[in-house]
Amino acid sequence: MRISAFVLKPIITEKSMWLSENSKYVFQVTEDASAGTVKRELKKLYNVDVTSVHVIILPGKKRRMGKSGRFKKTAKRKKVIVTIKEGQKIDVAPHEKAQK
Repeated sequence: MRISAFVLKPIITEKSMWLSENSKYVFQVTEDASAGTVKRELKKLYNVDVTSVHVIILPGKKRRMGKSGRFKKTAKRKKVIVTIKEGQKIDVAPHEKAQK
């Protein structure tokens, strides 16, 4: 699920839902995204005023592949924690499909 050119998807965990109660939201972004570009994209997508952007780069992890003991490194990821103006809201919760 790719939202825009720089914002890939919202990260929905227990901690990120707790942060959203304090007007902070977590998104996974592309590696070439900067704080300024993320701020502009979220303004355009959700029509909110972003007050601060914290960028976190998560290094890749070693994962064992098969029984031979060989390791492969996963790709590094980049995520941002954005704070929006008080009183505004972004709907990032997954919606359940209506069952027929």
